[in-house]
Amino acid sequence: MKKASLSPDEITYDPIEEQKKRKARKRANKKKNEILKKKGLHKDPRSSNLEIFGSDYFLNYEISWLKFNERVLAEAKNSKNKLLERLKFLSIVCSNLDEFFQKRVGGLKRQLMAGVKELTVDGMTPSDQLKEVRNEVQEMIETYRNCFFEELIPALSSKGIHIKSYEELSDFQKSVSDRYFQKQIYPIVTPLAVDEAHPFPFISNKSLSFAIELSNPRTQERFFARLKIPANRPRFVQVHRHKDEVVLVPLEDIIKQKIGQFFPGMEVLSAHIFRVTRNASLERNEEEAEDLLETIEDELRERKFAEIVRLEIDAKMPRHLKKYIIGNLNIDWHDVYKVHGIIGLADVMQIAKLEGFSRLKERNWTPVLHPALRHPADEEIPSMFEVIRRGDFMVHHPYHSFELSTQRFVEEAANDPNVLAIKQTLYRTSKDSPLMHSLMKAAEEGKQVAVLVEIKARFDEERNITWAQKLENYGVHVAYGIPGLKIHTKLTMVVREEEDGLKTYCHIGTGNYHPDTAQLYEDLGLFTNDEDLCSDVTDIFNLLTGYAPDQSFEKLIVAPKHMRKSMNELIDKEISEARKGNQARIVAKMNSLEDPLIIQKLYKASQEGVKIDLIVRGVCRLIPGKKGMSENIRVHSVIGRFLEHSRVYYFCNGGNDRYFIGSADWMHRNLDDRVEAITPIEQPELKKYLQFMINLYLRDNKQRWLLQEDGTYVRAQRAKGEEKVKTHKILMNHTKNLLKPIPQQC
Repeated sequence: MKKASLSPDEITYDPIEEQKKRKARKRANKKKNEILKKKGLHKDPRSSNLEIFGSDYFLNYEISWLKFNERVLAEAKNSKNKLLERLKFLSIVCSNLDEFFQKRVGGLKRQLMAGVKELTVDGMTPSDQLKEVRNEVQEMIETYRNCFFEELIPALSSKGIHIKSYEELSDFQKSVSDRYFQKQIYPIVTPLAVDEAHPFPFISNKSLSFAIELSNPRTQERFFARLKIPANRPRFVQVHRHKDEVVLVPLEDIIKQKIGQFFPGMEVLSAHIFRVTRNASLERNEEEAEDLLETIEDELRERKFAEIVRLEIDAKMPRHLKKYIIGNLNIDWHDVYKVHGIIGLADVMQIAKLEGFSRLKERNWTPVLHPALRHPADEEIPSMFEVIRRGDFMVHHPYHSFELSTQRFVEEAANDPNVLAIKQTLYRTSKDSPLMHSLMKAAEEGKQVAVLVEIKARFDEERNITWAQKLENYGVHVAYGIPGLKIHTKLTMVVREEEDGLKTYCHIGTGNYHPDTAQLYEDLGLFTNDEDLCSDVTDIFNLLTGYAPDQSFEKLIVAPKHMRKSMNELIDKEISEARKGNQARIVAKMNSLEDPLIIQKLYKASQEGVKIDLIVRGVCRLIPGKKGMSENIRVHSVIGRFLEHSRVYYFCNGGNDRYFIGSADWMHRNLDDRVEAITPIEQPELKKYLQFMINLYLRDNKQRWLLQEDGTYVRAQRAKGEEKVKTHKILMNHTKNLLKPIPQQC
């Protein structure tokens, strides 16, 4: 076989250069902090030092993340779920794992190659973590692949969805497959030879490729070629459809049968699939960047050529061919995962979305109009501003319609001649967002429109840059963020001229302004014209676009300057009440709990007798139920149809209950490295809803998991005679007015 050299386009990792970059970043920190102080966005000094360390106090972040993915995988394995829903969950597991390698494993490998030997708070080095990750991932791969091949494929076949190899097709189905290859595949595929004149080709992130070994019959000389499977064709090709029956063939199986057509006159000795995952965890030196936008664009280009952190390879590939590929990709055997059968099962989402099999899916959920926005049929539709003036109200997506509330708020503001200004933060949105079009229209019509676009939102950088440039072309004032900080807060404000002067209306949310994910992600949003809250939101926008070193806020809790201190004070209040013998209670719902100082504070609260329930969907580094440390803490995780995304914080506060919602988790990055906002919820009816919602999560006996002291999770069990409590179903019924909330004490 002809030996290939590394592609000149391949960017290799240089540890010496990386160490230089690290030193440069340290030198730049002083300059960055000076800028942040001028703007009033310097970090809140940590109020206490970390007094605890090691695995007795903290769970490992990476392993906790993988445990979350195991809970998602349990939904794929759960035979009580609808069949195509199980397939959807399996696809999500694989997609999550791709992202985990790109972000988390990529970051660990960079630390390892840079010689980082510092221990995490749980006492592990990067090398330790990579070993643990590999063991966990190997087990997960075996589990989800067994689930797919041994459980789901036979079950799908029994319901009329047949996933077959080319050899298993009937003669007619083979002819359909052959025609598809000639018309749809052959013209667009480009085989790449590897020899002295053609270096080993660049392999793009998450692409599927054939490694092909060829022989010249005349000379017996062997050659290598790579053939990339086109990503713009369906992964599973439909070769038969009749009523409730469909036959699907993996695209690579069709190509493999015809692969000789790409190499006439050559003998194909073998053809096997492989797939690479590349590091997305690239560290930018934003502090020294003169143009932040250009820095991010450079990183996007660099990410395409980043080092490989995983190679998935057909287990049946001959060993000499595996060695050839691994050598040319310049990776270690520890980064190789041998796979039997289909590689890249995230693509089975295509099958999960098949039309005509509604009996195998959950019944479609149509979000309902929020009660505050309903009106008698014989009356005019009230404007959003009229409704908000009547009193604050809170939407709960996807139960309440995003389109008819949050999206409508922006659309009405764009069309209302009395609206003078609209300001919004943008972290993630859809490819063709109606909200962005409304903002562009508003700017065209002369309104003052400002959008703070976070162009560092991971995996959405390119889309956000595109939107930012489009918005600017329409006259929108666009701010691109701040070096060293991400703008993660979810805020919209509208300034309207009314008879009694200018009035400000605001939306403060827990989720992105993304019409698509609003159908799948559980989130909360407050609509308000409370003067103090609206003044605080105005000040945040001014702070982000100008300088305000002495900025303070009446009601909002804002990171990075104030949030850590405020959260510590709220927890300290519960500790104080517990010491007096009064009821002391904390309930916090979030995506992830990682911050060591907050965890330390929660341990102290538990030791003083504060009863704490943490509803944490994903990563949790806190160890619950440990005698003498955390026996008063329980950690719950709800996994189901909708992705739990809202952040809710409850403090008993001596009987004067305090509730908050917002964009921030209890993570170091949210408290110290992002602009975040959490708003108090003060109206009794809204507090009552949050109380109902929180208690529903804590009583769930169908979707809830409980974290154990050893870091494992077990499903919450329904006691004999206990009613069935399934959070998502109850909330859907509640918003359709089939259930009324019965609040209970938190």
